Amino acid sequence: MQRISRLWKAISSVKRRHLDPTSLQFRLTTEIAALFVLGLGSVAIWTSWKMQQILMATHQQNVEYIAARFSHDVELYSEMLSLKAGVQKTINNVAVPGLLIWVKSSDGKLLAQSTSLTHSFTATAELMSLAEMPLQPQVYKVRDRYLILCESPVTVKGMMLGKVYMAQDVTQDQRQLIAAIGSLAIVCILATIMMMALIAFRIRRSLQPLQDMSQMAGVISAKDLGEAKLQLRHAPSEVKELAQTFNMMLSRLFDAWEQQRQFVSNVSHELRTPLTVVVGYLQSVLRRSTNLNDYQQEALETAASEADRTVRLLQNLLELARADSGSMHFQMESLVLNDLVAEVAGMTEKFSDRLVTVKASTEIEAMADRDRLKQVLINLVDNAVKYSESEQPIILKLERANRQAVIQVCDHGIGIPLQEQTRIFERFYRVDEARSRMSGGHGLGLAIVKTLVEGMGGSITVQSKPGQGSTFILTLLT
Repeated sequence: MQRISRLWKAISSVKRRHLDPTSLQFRLTTEIAALFVLGLGSVAIWTSWKMQQILMATHQQNVEYIAARFSHDVELYSEMLSLKAGVQKTINNVAVPGLLIWVKSSDGKLLAQSTSLTHSFTATAELMSLAEMPLQPQVYKVRDRYLILCESPVTVKGMMLGKVYMAQDVTQDQRQLIAAIGSLAIVCILATIMMMALIAFRIRRSLQPLQDMSQMAGVISAKDLGEAKLQLRHAPSEVKELAQTFNMMLSRLFDAWEQQRQFVSNVSHELRTPLTVVVGYLQSVLRRSTNLNDYQQEALETAASEADRTVRLLQNLLELARADSGSMHFQMESLVLNDLVAEVAGMTEKFSDRLVTVKASTEIEAMADRDRLKQVLINLVDNAVKYSESEQPIILKLERANRQAVIQVCDHGIGIPLQEQTRIFERFYRVDEARSRMSGGHGLGLAIVKTLVEGMGGSITVQSKPGQGSTFILTLLT
């Protein structure tokens, strides 16, 4: 079943890639194929029409030659025989296979006809009625036969005797022509299918460099900007120029990213030390001063609090800068998660007076950096404490799923709106600016959590409903 599912997914992927009506490959293939079908169809139709004209012209020349001599032969035979017998004698002397002849007088009476007309042709009345209409130089179908009809006046000694009608049976030739046209149509269809396949293949090969660029752009991360280069050796010159421009853009992005990262790192490092000193002096003044009035006491406490908050912000920025530069190292080891989770729960209960419940049915191990994972859990539990009521417990669940260790941090707090859940791991993003500011948040805590978890080879997601609480799901490799 899994192999069938993978095969079906592969087929679906191919269909989406090659049968997407909005894709350049699909449009070029259909447009070129339409032009090819139009051109080939026009040639096939013209060829069929031309073959029909050649068939008609060949037989029509014979019929017209006989019609031109008919009056002379009737006049010749009528000198020896009666007029009617002379007409019949002239008809009988025409030895052309498949040619049917009959003569009508000016008043519409049948004077004579070919003996084969009554013996071999079963639609005599229909044929004669067709001859009464204005005839065009074309093939007429009468029952299952194909005929070329022709009429000509008959004059004897300068007097109008009537009209001679001739029908050349071209059934065999017409059927061969129809078979040839059918074969031509089949050849055209097969040629069209093969040409469409070749065109689609060639266009796909031509567009492959663009697909390579798209795939490369989709997997490039900030860390890969300096090494990412697109090499196209056999691509057209226009695509090579685009690839060169693409590489230059990647180089500029890498330079800008490096400058930004270096700036953040330098500023954070340079400001952290003096601010730490300021915090120390403020706290020392607060501890030793006994003659401060209430206003001065409040001002110093506010200054110390904001300075401490800024120091923590700079520390977070430094950690993110180290992660971006790849200088953050992890001491990976096999940990018993039950002990670490219980330790974090005990610390939370001690310093926040909140009930933290640990639920684990068995001992669970995972590969992780103990200090980094502890920092992650502290951040998640701290968020749960901040955004839930004091009487609501915090629940930490441990379980194993699909050869992975799963830690869930659950609360029954205010929750996170659905449209915000995809952005809460972004840097400096806060769901509620005013509430985050009051709680001391910078919008970097969850970004650091995500960076640390992914650095240990794990992943983190969130499930939440407003008013019902949130659950952060941390997954680690065992």
